[in-house]
Amino acid sequence: MKAELTEKDAKFLERSLNAPMWRVVLAVGTPLALYQGLNMFFTILDTMMASHISAASVSAVAYLSQLNMILSAVGGGLAVGAGIQISRAYGEGNLLLVRRRVSSLYVISLAVGLAMFALIAPFTGGFLRLAGTPEELIAVGARYFIVELADLVVKFLNNVYIAVERARGNSRRIMGLNFLVIALKLGLTALFVYVLQSGLVMIAVASLLSQLALLGFAARNSLRADEAFSFSRGAVSMDRETTRPMLLQSAPVIVEKALFAFGKTVVNSMSTIYGANMVGALGVSNNLGGVTTNPQNGYQEGASAIISQNFGAGKYRRVLDAFYATAVINMLLGVVITGVELWQLDALARLFDSGDALFHDMIVLVYRYEAFGAVPLGVNAAVLALLYGLGETRLTLALNFARVFIFRIPVFWALQHWTAMGQASVGAVMLISNFSSGVLAAVVAAFVLRRYRAKYLRGDA
Repeated sequence: MKAELTEKDAKFLERSLNAPMWRVVLAVGTPLALYQGLNMFFTILDTMMASHISAASVSAVAYLSQLNMILSAVGGGLAVGAGIQISRAYGEGNLLLVRRRVSSLYVISLAVGLAMFALIAPFTGGFLRLAGTPEELIAVGARYFIVELADLVVKFLNNVYIAVERARGNSRRIMGLNFLVIALKLGLTALFVYVLQSGLVMIAVASLLSQLALLGFAARNSLRADEAFSFSRGAVSMDRETTRPMLLQSAPVIVEKALFAFGKTVVNSMSTIYGANMVGALGVSNNLGGVTTNPQNGYQEGASAIISQNFGAGKYRRVLDAFYATAVINMLLGVVITGVELWQLDALARLFDSGDALFHDMIVLVYRYEAFGAVPLGVNAAVLALLYGLGETRLTLALNFARVFIFRIPVFWALQHWTAMGQASVGAVMLISNFSSGVLAAVVAAFVLRRYRAKYLRGDA
């Protein structure tokens, strides 16, 4: 079995390890940030189309998407954790190990996705009730959720492909392919909703078809004979060296993502005491917040790969440079994008309110609070990039656990029962949890950096 670097991959590794770090972070992170921003933009347009069907459809999409995120945490966590180990092997120059890990990860992700579909799809109604989904949302969204489960299997494979392309620095390819896929999804959704007057299920069908298109590109780009980042059946291996580091790295990330999504589902459920439409208002507010946090997460993803490569290559000073550059970029994004959204908040809310004045006011109320957590979340994203890159996934698990299960759910309960804030508590808890998460992340980073300098940069001026 061969495992060779293309000329492009070799040049990227050279830049990652030696070029000025600001240029590297911007070159890798900007396409990912643009992709994430476009993805959120099209998610918002998707929500607007759901609002054309009914306000209940908006709430169903918002609620069920959180359940979907719990399940997708398995595939997403595998891709993130294993991607770190692939990047590290790439930085070390161990190309055979890169290929074994890439190939094995595809097989593991497909097996897990199919198993989840087989276990959940036949029992969708019971699963949704067990998750506390309101009956009116089950009636609207049960068939939608089944199609989303099928979509999830395809996404598991696409997550691996994106993680591999990110590790090799092909962020422009990621942006281009996903832009085409998102445009396809948007076009199909518009056709189904506005032209064919279809219901909510066809929004999920549009997502599935667009993900299948991405899978087609992934298959074409991942089945090349001798490339280190390509899939080979002969390279699939479940031995200790290949899979154990990937699984150990992924396990905390899977738990972290699942718990975070579960916590958001709990918050959605707690929000229903203000009416089912409050779930939709919170979902819209989260989408508006995502216009800022998604680009921040794009830089986080790019930086974590850069950090892992440089750490694997022993470029310890450059690890810190990547972290600091990412933190500055993300805080600037938080200030600029959120400022524009607050300036135009009333107009933005009208895009989602379905002409319902009360729903409009709910959206404005929640986001006026949530918006001010954008800068702390930028810090949080930069710290997560550092921790992921160093393989400190247990700490990322702790940070995200605290964000939801210490700073959000108990605080929300206290605001509901011990204050007279009423509906405003939905927005207030988002501000409190996001701000507190940023502060905690900064504290954790201070300890990690001190330990890191003592171990790897001792005597380095």
